[in-house]
Amino acid sequence: MLDELEKRLIGSLDFIYPDIDTVFLARQLIETMGLDDQCQQPQDHQNNWDESDVLLITYADSILNPARQDEKPLLTLYNFLKSRLQDRISCVHILPFFPYSSDDGFAVMDYLAVNESHGEWEDIKRISSEFKFMSDLVINHMSSRSRWFDNFKKRIDPGKDYFFEARPDADVSAVVRPRTSPLLNPVQTEDGERYVWCTFSEDQVDLNFKNPKVLLEFVNIIRHYLEYGVQIFRLDAVAFLWKEVGTPSIHLQQTHEVIKVLRLLIEHYNPQAVIITETNVPNRENLTYFGNANEAHVIYNFSLPPLLIYTLIAGNCRHLKTWLMSMPPAQMGTTYLNFIASHDGVGLRPTDGLLQEEEKNQMVSTMQQFGGRITCRRSREGFDKPYEMNISLYDALKGTIEHGPDKWQLQRFVCAHAIMLALEGIPAFYIHSLLGSENDYAKLENTGRNRSINRSQWEVGPLEEQLENKYSHHSKVFTQLSALIDIRKKQPAFHPNATQFTLHLGLQIFGFWRQSMRRDQSIFCIYNISSETQQVALSDINLIGTDNWTDLISGMKIEDQAGTLTLTPYQTLWLSNR
Repeated sequence: MLDELEKRLIGSLDFIYPDIDTVFLARQLIETMGLDDQCQQPQDHQNNWDESDVLLITYADSILNPARQDEKPLLTLYNFLKSRLQDRISCVHILPFFPYSSDDGFAVMDYLAVNESHGEWEDIKRISSEFKFMSDLVINHMSSRSRWFDNFKKRIDPGKDYFFEARPDADVSAVVRPRTSPLLNPVQTEDGERYVWCTFSEDQVDLNFKNPKVLLEFVNIIRHYLEYGVQIFRLDAVAFLWKEVGTPSIHLQQTHEVIKVLRLLIEHYNPQAVIITETNVPNRENLTYFGNANEAHVIYNFSLPPLLIYTLIAGNCRHLKTWLMSMPPAQMGTTYLNFIASHDGVGLRPTDGLLQEEEKNQMVSTMQQFGGRITCRRSREGFDKPYEMNISLYDALKGTIEHGPDKWQLQRFVCAHAIMLALEGIPAFYIHSLLGSENDYAKLENTGRNRSINRSQWEVGPLEEQLENKYSHHSKVFTQLSALIDIRKKQPAFHPNATQFTLHLGLQIFGFWRQSMRRDQSIFCIYNISSETQQVALSDINLIGTDNWTDLISGMKIEDQAGTLTLTPYQTLWLSNR
């Protein structure tokens, strides 16, 4: 088995490192991962998920318990998961829980330590023993306050050649940037001034994967995470991993080959493990990270959040429908991660080629009207353009482009999640969407960072009070979304790889058909995405005449298949034949 693994590793390593002994490196990687002849053989095209999988995205300290000063946030989170989400959420993504210097965790100082203010590795192990655990692998960059970077400045190992450098006069005009900050930053070292590459910020210095020692370091880190129960690896900002001066330095083939190497090693350690690539880029570029079912097992559906928001505030599903029809069915062993909110803002680049500039501007303007902030990036032409919308999803859906805020906020919000839950792929809820959190202006003002507006922290006492108060919108959101999750988890037609076909029911009705892989269940998912009551003729849906059809949400039975359905504003129907 190891001979075959070694051979496949060498195939990628030869491309990444053409000038070194890749046979020796492959063996080093296998040894670092702790693999031997007894390691497990992964199955090609194996689905490590089913319809019961629902993921939660949260920070370690999204929920705090100040009443118990000895209780660290990871324990508070565990208790909340157990009490409120045990039977609903199967996977938990805890955003970087390591010591960090900025960017709420994404400037990692030590990959092998748990932030002591959050808890310790045993807390991670406790959660991973009861839920599938997803951890970030912040693989593109590291904190300028890390030991590795201190060693870089001192010119000693480990670290002296771990970070990517370029000459200050290098032509970097072609580089694709997600930020407006300087790309090259001067650093004083024992060897004089050097310029380091910083894709995201001066405090987040890009690692140099041209040095195979960096790859070996990360394989050691991955093994450590696996030993503590991490099953899903989110490769953060991985599209920027390989840099070449004079190129866009995004999506380079070496990056794809590194992903293949990591996947091979991870799945031989644990065949049920999953790699997710985080690539907030236009849709066509994003799809390349599946490779030939040999790179990411899962990719984020980055076009979904902005398209769905636009659909619901415009009351028109034309673009969402066009996008859905163009999406290729994922091969077995791969799937999409469907999310509509996260710790980051709502990216606009994934709408390139999908929304017109005027429509993007309308959406941006509406989000600002609803209290949101807009973050820009530096274009190749040298000017700033909107990159992401920073706003809580609950506030993003408080009204429409045409009429502004209205009375349908809750219904519109639930409709958005009902769409996400039914689409091909694995659904992922940001904790603040599940709780109906609103824009956090106090945190925004405190940090001065736009993304803070959607990174609230709840105290467990007030949170529980809100969830118990049936009149609060937090309770209504949590109750209604929980009910939809409970339904979804029981439907074979909602398997992440089950068949999906787009329906054509006009611009105010969004719909698609799902069919289980055994073809014994069909679900017609129908949504009124407007603020007006809509009629749908059942003859337009093509219900199988010999089957009995029921709406899974309301329990309504279809008695007359030649009749008409009436949908109230933002109502969802899941019509199933079983």
